[in-house]
Amino acid sequence: RHGCPHATQAYPRQDAELVMLHLIGGVSYYKTCLPPTIEVKTTELSDAQAAFFNDVYEKGLGEFFYRNKIDFRGLINFPVISGAAERTPPDPRSPITDPVLVPIGGGKDSLVTIELLKKMNVPITLLRLGTHPIIEEQARIAELPVISIERHLSPKLFELNEDGALNGHVPITAYLSCVSLVAALLYGHKAVVMSNERSADYGNVEFKGMTINHQWSKSLEFERPFQQYIHDNVDSHLQYFSLLRPLSELAIGKLFAQEPKYFTSATSCNANWKILKKNLRLKTQDSRPWCGQCPKCAFSFTILSPFISEEDVIKMFGANLFDAEHLLPTFRELLGLEGIKPFECVGTPDETKAALWLDHSQKKYADSLVMNMFEKEVLPTIKDPEKLVKECMTPSEDHAIPETFLGQVEPLFDQMDAKKS
Repeated sequence: RHGCPHATQAYPRQDAELVMLHLIGGVSYYKTCLPPTIEVKTTELSDAQAAFFNDVYEKGLGEFFYRNKIDFRGLINFPVISGAAERTPPDPRSPITDPVLVPIGGGKDSLVTIELLKKMNVPITLLRLGTHPIIEEQARIAELPVISIERHLSPKLFELNEDGALNGHVPITAYLSCVSLVAALLYGHKAVVMSNERSADYGNVEFKGMTINHQWSKSLEFERPFQQYIHDNVDSHLQYFSLLRPLSELAIGKLFAQEPKYFTSATSCNANWKILKKNLRLKTQDSRPWCGQCPKCAFSFTILSPFISEEDVIKMFGANLFDAEHLLPTFRELLGLEGIKPFECVGTPDETKAALWLDHSQKKYADSLVMNMFEKEVLPTIKDPEKLVKECMTPSEDHAIPETFLGQVEPLFDQMDAKKS
């Protein structure tokens, strides 16, 4: 407890990852009433540690502040214990097994990471939060072992929400990252390999001097400080990074298109997730993994459309989403024609434009509502479409992949020439 005379010792190194998980998990409870004072009872924080959590809470709750019209400036201040020394990097704990740990959430990105690591001959263990038939099926197809971890929120949180407490988006990837870190140390893995793409760096809207980014805890802006925090406070040899960071969502879509074994099980649709789980458990016929109504469905359909046949994409999504009139406003947002980028894990307007140009050049989805809109309103504004596609498909050099992995994955990234699709 801050100010408690007994809280004079730094927390033991073996507890450092649990303290980090505790503090990041607390964001779900903090947002209910935004208390003016934050009290930490589990440890004492140095200046650097407090600054890290200030950033995670402020930027990770950016969408929450924006939607609730809350002035967040100067609001979050984790307590710093006077005299708490900056810790020297702890000695590494020797991993007892070689496999890397790959969090899997059912979407295309983690499946692409899995297949890339396989091509690199890297042993893999999967990690999932909770259980789900979709992920069980994907693990079966991938023929990989899975660690399952259960997460339970306090019933009091739901009671507070029912009583009118503030609610909204939290940096769930930051929480998952800490869970993965704890699991890696418990089971002796040498690395946690995430599947976050460079498109996650692209924000949604400006608000009170800050770029609000729905995907902030998936961004490189989170990844690098998190790596440093692990190095300085937890284990100096444990690696955490995203293998897909150099790639756009469009490039990831092309890689996923090369893995048809996952076509019927992959889903990135949050809206349909709970319904799908119920239907699969009850073995109903309505078990399509995409709702066909949300921005993630619209964007995923778009970036897969140039690389998979029309018949197969429509079969995957259960409909031709380019002819869904109710999605036209969503496609306009994805293209940057109006509004702001949707608050979902979707890519940039340039990626959407590049994907539709590739479809146009292949004469795919001709006369669909979205293609007609694209050809009329967007295509005339693209001065050099081939350059646009190349920029979307060329891997970025701005990433945090360790050299030991980079040398193996770069040759696989070199295959990102869209003309080979």
